[in-house]
Amino acid sequence: MEAINNFVTAANGVLWGPIMLVLLCGTHVYLTIRTKGIQLKTFTGVKLSVTPDKEASGDIGGFAALATALPATIGTGNIVGVATAIGTGGPGAVFWMWMVGLLGMATKYSEGLLAVKFRVRAKDGSYIGGPMYALERGMGQKWLGVLFAIFTGFAGFGLGNMVQGNSIAESCLNTFGIPKIATAAVLTVLTGLVILGGVQSISKVCEKLIPFMAGLYILGCVVICFINAPYMGAAFKTIIVGAFNPQAVGGGFVGATLGACIRAGVSRGLFTNESGLGSAPIVDACAATRNPARQALISMSGVFWDTIVVCLLTGLVLVSSMIKDPAGMEGLVGAALTTQAFAAIPKIGPAVLTFGLLTFAWSTILGWSVYGEKAWVYLVGVKALKPYRLAWTAVVFIGCVAALEVVWNVADMLNACMIIPNLVALLGLSGVIASETKKYVWDKDAEWGGLMKWMDDVAPQLDK
Repeated sequence: MEAINNFVTAANGVLWGPIMLVLLCGTHVYLTIRTKGIQLKTFTGVKLSVTPDKEASGDIGGFAALATALPATIGTGNIVGVATAIGTGGPGAVFWMWMVGLLGMATKYSEGLLAVKFRVRAKDGSYIGGPMYALERGMGQKWLGVLFAIFTGFAGFGLGNMVQGNSIAESCLNTFGIPKIATAAVLTVLTGLVILGGVQSISKVCEKLIPFMAGLYILGCVVICFINAPYMGAAFKTIIVGAFNPQAVGGGFVGATLGACIRAGVSRGLFTNESGLGSAPIVDACAATRNPARQALISMSGVFWDTIVVCLLTGLVLVSSMIKDPAGMEGLVGAALTTQAFAAIPKIGPAVLTFGLLTFAWSTILGWSVYGEKAWVYLVGVKALKPYRLAWTAVVFIGCVAALEVVWNVADMLNACMIIPNLVALLGLSGVIASETKKYVWDKDAEWGGLMKWMDDVAPQLDK
């Protein structure tokens, strides 16, 4: 087992190395140009997410699809990920996370558009789509679709299930003294009750749970920002200066080189918003929408909430707290750093953070169950549904009580493997993305503006 873990760790070092970061960032920039700066329509996407589409067909509402996909981004990946980035690259890493999220919105939009464009109806009447269908129906590369589905089907049991269950059990034990076996039993029953009802049941739970927990976390961040108001100006300055000159920040902050700062911000930013992974569009394909661009805009708004709002607020909370109380924050990393910052809210601060992380982790289990389910339906048909849901529920229990270092590393490797065929679909079908976006988004605008006109001229040259 140790040898396997060492091999997987080495493989992750290659798969998640500089080449992958360049591929993802390059795709973000390229699709930003191909979509004529679709980020300019961010608030349109936010508005559409809370506007039911009565003229659409689909299994769930657009907002329900967004709420089902959001837990995998907002939550442990974002809240703890920001602290990890600051610990590795200094406060300036927050700026680079923010920039990656801004560019990644174009990729998330493109994934959602292709998911709806090439979705199909399964034998049970439900909608199913995602990168595997874009690869098969859009590019004629079914073998790549099969690979993506295999990677997704197995990655879900690790990163989307066992790892999340283990995090919940560990937190309940350390914070509330609840034995892992008790947490495992309760979590398994709750998960089974929800996922056995399928995507409609899962989306209904997430649709109610996520706005409440995200709103509570954002409120907590805003309260801390008010408490740390005298230090907010310094926090902004520290983040901006640290993004381009980490050595000038001083004050005991980590981030000795510009390279370390950028690498930490970019890598954590790519990991937290999941743009390019290809998971969220699997849920987007189930959404009721009148055209592909509409749901794509809604999906894109998820990155706005995840990185542009939550990441920035978390960064300001952490950096202002570190400036305010450097001794109290010294030596803390990851979740411990965020927990200490939330202690600024008397009595209830750390409890709110812990409860939020637990809730997001559970909703991640629910959301990833949809990703894995659709992948297995693609591979073997609807006959996989019941066995898969039962297996998923059982694995929750195992994840709560097992040691998971190898599982975590294998899941990371499979996630990286998901990205490659997904990027093939995004780049290979960028012409479809551009034409659909022009048809449903930009043709409605009489004047595009200079920047988008420049993009319109340069995009064909990039294709060549």
